[in-house]
Amino acid sequence: MFSKEKKYGIIGLARSGIAAAYKIKSLGGQAYLSDIKSEKEIPESEQLKADFPCEFSGHTDKLLNCDEWIVSPGIPLTAPIIIKGREHNIKMISELEFGFQIKNPHSKLIAVTGSNGKSTTASLIAHIIEQCGHICVLAGNIGDAFCGFPIEKEEIEFIVLEVSSFQLELIDTFRPDLALLLNITPDHLNRYDTFSDYAKAKFNIFRNQTSSDFAILNLDDPLIREQSEFIRANKRFFTLKPYSYTEIIPSAWLKDDCLYSVLTDTEYPLREMQLRGPHNWANAMASILACETIGISNSIVKSGLESFTPLKHRLQFVRTINGISFYNDSKATNTDSVKYALLSFEQPIRIIMGGSEKGEDFEVLTDLLAQHAKKAYLTGATAQKMASVWSGKIPLEIIDDFEECIRKAFSEATAGDKIVLSPACASYDKFRNFEQRGDTFIDIVNKMAKEYEKA
Repeated sequence: MFSKEKKYGIIGLARSGIAAAYKIKSLGGQAYLSDIKSEKEIPESEQLKADFPCEFSGHTDKLLNCDEWIVSPGIPLTAPIIIKGREHNIKMISELEFGFQIKNPHSKLIAVTGSNGKSTTASLIAHIIEQCGHICVLAGNIGDAFCGFPIEKEEIEFIVLEVSSFQLELIDTFRPDLALLLNITPDHLNRYDTFSDYAKAKFNIFRNQTSSDFAILNLDDPLIREQSEFIRANKRFFTLKPYSYTEIIPSAWLKDDCLYSVLTDTEYPLREMQLRGPHNWANAMASILACETIGISNSIVKSGLESFTPLKHRLQFVRTINGISFYNDSKATNTDSVKYALLSFEQPIRIIMGGSEKGEDFEVLTDLLAQHAKKAYLTGATAQKMASVWSGKIPLEIIDDFEECIRKAFSEATAGDKIVLSPACASYDKFRNFEQRGDTFIDIVNKMAKEYEKA
């Protein structure tokens, strides 16, 4: 647990590491900061040097003088410095664990994880909670870091965290009142040796829960269903299938054109929600169960579902040009996300794909692309690999330049067509992150619209 007497080593000076350092300082503790990046690569380096003892351009043995390390999620546990720390029996935790240790016990903690849908679900839960006038923060893998908020104070009633597998690797006492696991599909296989290792990290979210806590689970995910018997918390399942008598009885399911919750005997009409596609209906059901579990009325939940707008970069409608609609799904950084995009439209789409490698098997998309894509426009570092998988099976074209790729799709489209950026890859070949990729897509589409208006 936190102690002013401890000296904390902060390994990795990204958002969560910096937030943890300043939280330690505000609580009267000591922190030593270390990063392999140079000072020039860290925008806050000058201020950090003024506030803390620091080292840049590599990790030195000075870290071994620290009592405990807070390791940034971006650092794999196979990194040389981590191996060295373990050889010296240094205790290591994540910023997620540190935040939990200092969190005020009165705050209810809701943690959301899964391969896809975390941001939408966490944001929707926070949105509904705020409709009641409760003081709620949304943090973690979305927005500001957990420790970036005054979580040690009693005023905060609810904390909603989006939690990644990386953040869950180094937890010790972390225990959410409600833990949501939306799905588990192959992802980040460039970091984990096996899919099983990745799944185990996800299931860490339930590790410290007891029978007084709640777990909200996707009944349609075979791995989650299989492993649910080992979860000690009260379990509430949701399913996109109509209710049928099964060994596991769900608490929410798809009922005609509504999402039905047995907890409050309420139907939530899909037509009144702005979220589209089966994957978002599943996210909405998970959110409904979370909010009803903490006592929010069905009327407030219904109002929140209706007023919630889809997040940027997640099947985000951009605009229509000459009857052709553009959607920004830049957050679709794995194959499973692309499956959801393909299934979210009634007619086949023109899809823009490609980016940096994450070790995924693109073959799993072949049948869906054949059914739901008019043509795939491939760009970025994985374009050739994708083409080798799909050549002769679907219409495709490789266009390296990102803007040229978008323009080619537009030039071949006719009124009623939908052009969707849904890459199935990370963005690091050409962009800083998926946000920059999505923003660039939006800028190009808006530029094309102005050109069309002038023509």
